[in-house]
Amino acid sequence: MVLLIDYFTNFLPLLTAKLPYATIVSFSTKSTLFAENGEDFMKQVKYGFVRVSGKYQNVARQVKAMIGLGISKSNIIIEKASGKDFNRTEYQKMLDTLNAGDILYIASIDRLGRDYDGIITEWHRLTKKLGVIVKVIDNPILDTDTPPVTLIEKYVQDMTLIALAFQAEQELQNIKARQKAGITIAKEKGKVLGRPKVVRTEKEICTIQAWQNGVLNLDEAMQKLNLRKSAFYKLANDVKNFT
Repeated sequence: MVLLIDYFTNFLPLLTAKLPYATIVSFSTKSTLFAENGEDFMKQVKYGFVRVSGKYQNVARQVKAMIGLGISKSNIIIEKASGKDFNRTEYQKMLDTLNAGDILYIASIDRLGRDYDGIITEWHRLTKKLGVIVKVIDNPILDTDTPPVTLIEKYVQDMTLIALAFQAEQELQNIKARQKAGITIAKEKGKVLGRPKVVRTEKEICTIQAWQNGVLNLDEAMQKLNLRKSAFYKLANDVKNFT
């Protein structure tokens, strides 16, 4: 006992005095707390994750909400990809960026994704494995910075997540069903889907055929049709498929 007391009162202070930083590893291997000049601190970063399904869909509403929460533009991750799974480039990059204690804001659960099993799995990864605080703007009951105290509160929070995950995938299935039905109806009405075929003129067809048969060289054919090389070869391919 005397030796143990002597260790803490004499030897340990001498050891720690020689170390400029005392490193304390948190529950996530990606996060480290540093003690400098006797003060502990951990840098907590706020991120916003914004997702839309289509390349040309507008993200302005979600971005505005994130900025309103004090999140810097550089920390707003924008992804334009379907939420059918989580094998998405920007999402995976975000996982590598996040550290324990960071706060991640999402507008709603379906912005995280639209895969029922994936949402549950990724929620566990973010909150349990990575130690990230997740805040859902339209459903504060899911915010993990205020964990449930009682069993009934935990049950309500878990069931809310499950219900919203179900709703997210169900909506994706509904969208696909509506699209499929729309295509079927359009075909029944004789509508041509996709881009309309371009009708080539007789001059274009004859010029391409003359070039293909060696009657005209490439420069002569391009000059006759007033086309650049890339446009000429595209036309030649169209005429080939047309004829």
